[in-house]
Amino acid sequence: MTSSFVTTKDGVQIFYKDWGDKSAQPVVFSHGWPLSSDDWDTQMLYFLQKGFRVIAHDRRGHGRSSQVATGHDMDHYADDLAAVTEHLDLKRAIHVGHSTGGGEVAHYIARHGSKRVAKAVLIGAVPPIMVKTAAYPGGLPMDVFDGIRAGIAANRSQFYKDLTIPFYGFNRPGAKVSEAIRDHWWLQGMAGSIVAHYEGVKAFSETDFTEDLKKIDVPTLILHGDDDQIVPIANSALLSAKLVKGSTLKVYPGLPHGMCSTHPEVINPDLLAFFKA
Repeated sequence: MTSSFVTTKDGVQIFYKDWGDKSAQPVVFSHGWPLSSDDWDTQMLYFLQKGFRVIAHDRRGHGRSSQVATGHDMDHYADDLAAVTEHLDLKRAIHVGHSTGGGEVAHYIARHGSKRVAKAVLIGAVPPIMVKTAAYPGGLPMDVFDGIRAGIAANRSQFYKDLTIPFYGFNRPGAKVSEAIRDHWWLQGMAGSIVAHYEGVKAFSETDFTEDLKKIDVPTLILHGDDDQIVPIANSALLSAKLVKGSTLKVYPGLPHGMCSTHPEVINPDLLAFFKA
């Protein structure tokens, strides 16, 4: 079990974990905003124990990667992911992306091709685009994202604590609130750079992934909770499933954006079935 860094072409150190038999099929996890590779703990342990090689990196400015002031856009995110996969010389990899990470996976495949990719999974993912546009009138108004930026600038720590409630659906009637899950989210967020997180809002909300989704040419599984309060399903998964040729859509009734953490006993077996299919 190892963790290390790869240096990108523009000199950014990207932290990554690489666990398991190097001859096993690799599963590469891309995390959501403003988190780190640690958000995949429950999945990485599970799939490591199932015999897969599991890899996850901290996006630039997030977690243990360099806290640089530039490059907080989807092109750089995709290129940083490519730097990790090329450094490790990964082949027939399964790429799994959550939220912003789902956009990263889509953009990576579109930008760098699928020669190293066997399958893709988009979980609670931001594509095709989050913000309301003429092409996507069902998107969220810009005021929502301006509010996120204002919250980060004013009191990032409190804003992050508050955001964990809708992120995990803990504001729903009968929800069993896990303070441990909330603390884990907050700790990951505060480990990253405020600059990366502030600038990253534009990347995850305003990037139009329509053409990226059309270019995905590997088996793709799209998972989404229908009570996702962060990335509403109607303007994301339901549309993405129509744009990714031959994709499979699975909707989880009542599950929140952070369902990989709140319901790993549901999500992990479904991922395993897709990996082995």
